[in-house]
Amino acid sequence: MKLCKFPGKSKLQIYKAYTEKQNKAQQKSFAKIPFDKRLVFAPHCMRNTAVCVAVEKDSHYICMECGGCKLSDISKLVKKLGYGGLYVLKGGRAIVKIINEQKPGAIVGIACFYEGEQAFKVTEDADVVVQFVPLTKDGCAATDTDLNEVEKILKQQLIVNS
Repeated sequence: MKLCKFPGKSKLQIYKAYTEKQNKAQQKSFAKIPFDKRLVFAPHCMRNTAVCVAVEKDSHYICMECGGCKLSDISKLVKKLGYGGLYVLKGGRAIVKIINEQKPGAIVGIACFYEGEQAFKVTEDADVVVQFVPLTKDGCAATDTDLNEVEKILKQQLIVNS
């Protein structure tokens, strides 16, 4: 007999609950990390491949800010805030490699709930705090996210009164 941890809940509901719980648990620690010690991971499925001129490099793409999709806006904001970089990932396995190479203090991950849940688990042992922004339209192509939510997460910081 198969036992279910959360009877009556779909996998999506479980992933969503898990990512929301992790975001809340890690929010204060995330806010303490300086922007230049943070990276942003976004999925390649957000690219508008009809117009995208991103440069392929190893396991990710480098956004050239062509304006063809929201990644361009995210890239500009990441640079404006002084983040360590934006990685448009070809797959989730690249996360560990980039963390080992770049040694960030924090990551903002944009993904579907399943990939977000996986990313939290991958980063547990890496001493990296994470904030997750879900896709508003998922799938394997032409995905989307809420730019206001991305900006809100990117700008999180601990305000210290002197």
